Amino acid sequence: MNIIFYTLGCKVNQYETEAMREALFGLGHTSDKALPVDAVVINSCTVTAESDRKTRQLVRRCRRNYPNAVITLTGCMVQAFPEKSKELTEADIIIGNRDISAVIEAINNYNQNKVFTVISHEKDDIYNTIGISSFDERTRAFMKIQDGCDRFCTYCIIPFARGRVRSRKLDDIKAEAQRLALNKYKEIVLVGINLTSYGKGENFDLCDAIDAVCSVDGIKRVRLGSLEPDHITDEMLTRMKAQDKFCPQFHLSLQSGCDQTLKRMNRHYDTAFYADLVKRIRNTFDNAAITTDIMVGFAGESDEEFNKSLEFAKNIGFAKAHIFAYSRRKGTIADGLKNQVDNATKETRAHLMAEVTQQTEIEFLKSQVGNIYPVLFETQENDLNEGYTPNYTKIIIENKKPLTGQILNVLIKAIKVDCCIGELV
Repeated sequence: MNIIFYTLGCKVNQYETEAMREALFGLGHTSDKALPVDAVVINSCTVTAESDRKTRQLVRRCRRNYPNAVITLTGCMVQAFPEKSKELTEADIIIGNRDISAVIEAINNYNQNKVFTVISHEKDDIYNTIGISSFDERTRAFMKIQDGCDRFCTYCIIPFARGRVRSRKLDDIKAEAQRLALNKYKEIVLVGINLTSYGKGENFDLCDAIDAVCSVDGIKRVRLGSLEPDHITDEMLTRMKAQDKFCPQFHLSLQSGCDQTLKRMNRHYDTAFYADLVKRIRNTFDNAAITTDIMVGFAGESDEEFNKSLEFAKNIGFAKAHIFAYSRRKGTIADGLKNQVDNATKETRAHLMAEVTQQTEIEFLKSQVGNIYPVLFETQENDLNEGYTPNYTKIIIENKKPLTGQILNVLIKAIKVDCCIGELV
């Protein structure tokens, strides 16, 4: 079959789609846009109600565009809301995310009969995601090393969609890094649903995973995905610092800069801890970038609480921030909380928070001017080469020669709206 793939959501979903793609190719299937489409695989996200809406819309659009194709719907929406997913009769195969090998088997053996299978996660589940050897023509590869979450933030459905924490074995991590290095990937981004819980209940931790990937010849950089702040210790920072290949960009999920709001969210830290962690990171790493996610309009968030969050974000000075409005999710504690914030107020607050964090991003970019960094170049268009520094500052240089895949030293000369302008040195 000629199969096309759609991925909604996080880096973990992107990794799992790549794993499904590679496994299906190994069974003789293809993915050629020039050929008629025989099958569609949709890997869904359910982190917000908007994510569910996009999934439903995509399933229906695919059925219209490819009326004779076998449509498979999998991922987090299916796992968290199986009955709602079952209502999408446009899909031929609907299957949960507990074991993506089952998704591959269902597609490979499809016999024109509808398939609906959602098996609940169990507490004793083990990490079982199949591995990859490439990552869809990118210069960096995501590597999933952890799944599940035990946190149960009051707004979040993900523990129900992903199950409990489970971790990939170190030997498997190193073997995949070696395969990726053979395929000329220079940078690996370690990702998970709750990445800093990697190794929970085991005799290894996140730094061991970093060390395993850094030990592989050919891999020049190791970067981390989103991190929970309260899991990061001084010992971990010291071990990360000791690795020359480690990239000092820390995406520390904040959610709110107000302690009262954080408590209602069931976040496991307060603003004093978060600010101190940022200080410790900056004291440990030269020119580290601190990026984050900030939610506005959470249930019960007053004007006073929002203003505290706004001021906190300003004081931290984030290099970049993803701002989003709280979205109610059926099945979570926060959905039943009183004093829900209206959409107009959420929109206003999101705009105000974006203004503040865009200004801190500009200040961060200004602080990069005059520095020389090794840049991994990823794309070229109209003689403009784009790449990233170790701290994930986007760099653009003008050069007629394609530089994609190379790591070259660049002097940062100026800034634009969301990036820096440089020249080769």
